[in-house]
Amino acid sequence: MINQVKPQQIKQLSILEDDNYQDGLKPSPVLKWAGGKTQLLPEIKKQYPQQLQQGKIKTYIEPFFGGGAVFFDIYHNFEIEQAYLFDKNIELIILYKVIQNDVNALIEELSILESKYLTLDTENRKEFYYQLRDDYNTFDKQTDANNYRQEWINRAAYTIFLNKTCFNGLYRVNSKGYFNVPMGRYKKPKILNQDNLIAVHESFKIVEIQHTDFAEVLNYADESTFIYYDPPYRPISETSNFNSYSSLEFNDDEQKRLRDVFTKTSKQGALQILSNSDPTNYTDDPFFDELYQDFNISRILASRMINSKGKKRGKIREILVNNY
Repeated sequence: MINQVKPQQIKQLSILEDDNYQDGLKPSPVLKWAGGKTQLLPEIKKQYPQQLQQGKIKTYIEPFFGGGAVFFDIYHNFEIEQAYLFDKNIELIILYKVIQNDVNALIEELSILESKYLTLDTENRKEFYYQLRDDYNTFDKQTDANNYRQEWINRAAYTIFLNKTCFNGLYRVNSKGYFNVPMGRYKKPKILNQDNLIAVHESFKIVEIQHTDFAEVLNYADESTFIYYDPPYRPISETSNFNSYSSLEFNDDEQKRLRDVFTKTSKQGALQILSNSDPTNYTDDPFFDELYQDFNISRILASRMINSKGKKRGKIREILVNNY
C-alpha cells in the first residue's frame, strides 16, 4: 500500500491567512471531467436569467455537481448568498468536502504525491500508479459521505492524483464503483494546483455539499433560486456512454424523473437551465424535444473530447433547456 500521510502528521499551512490568496482568485474546476462545461460556458452564460444579473437570485443549486464550471463562474461574477451542490458520486462529494474542511492538509498530501511521482522513471511510475489505484478501490463505497471525516484527506488526494495522471483525464468506474482507467502518458502532470484549491475552498464557504439524489432540489427551490442541471448525458449512439462516472445507471426512466423534477421546481418559481446530449445528431429521435416540449429548447455546438480516437473527436450538438 502507498505510504499515507496521517492527518495528525500534516503540517498546517498559513496560506489562508494571506490576503493575497483570498482576493481576486477565480476558482475553476479541480478535476478534468468528462462532460465538464468549461468549453460550453460562453454559450451557457448567454442564457443566464436576467434576474441573476439584477441581483435578485440569492440561491444557486447544482444537483449534478461534476467539475463545477458553472458554479465557479456564478460565484465569481454574481452576488449569491447560498449554494447547494449535490451529486451521487461518492468520491466527488468526499473530495469537495475535504476541500471545504481541510484544504491545507489536502495541499500537503498532494505535494507529497506529486514530488514522489515526478522523480520516478516510466516503469516505476506505472507501478506507483496501479498500486495507488488498487488502494483507492479499497475505500468504503458505502460510507456516509454527508458525515465529514478527516481520514478522507488521503482519499481525496488520490482522486485528484488519479484524475491528473490517468489516460485522457477520464473519470470512469465499473458497475461495482471501482475506478478502472489505465495510466496516462504525461511527462510532467500538474497534480497540485495550490492557488486553485484555495480559491475553491473560499467559494465553498457559502456552499452546502450533499451526497444525495437530484430530487433534493425540491426542498430548496423558490423564486429567488437559479438551478443548473447537468445530468449524465443520454447516449447518442450505441457505442457512446456518458454514465460511467458513477456505478449508478441513469436511463430514460431517470431522464423522465428529472423532467418531472424540472417541472415541479418551475412551479415553485425557480429559474432553471438543463443541458444534455442531442439524439438528433445521428438519428431522428425526438426524445428531449418531446420530454421538454413545455419549455424552451436551444441547440449549441460542443467539441467531443472524450473519444480515445482523435479522428472521432469533433463538433456535435447538445441541448440547453430553460424555463424562462
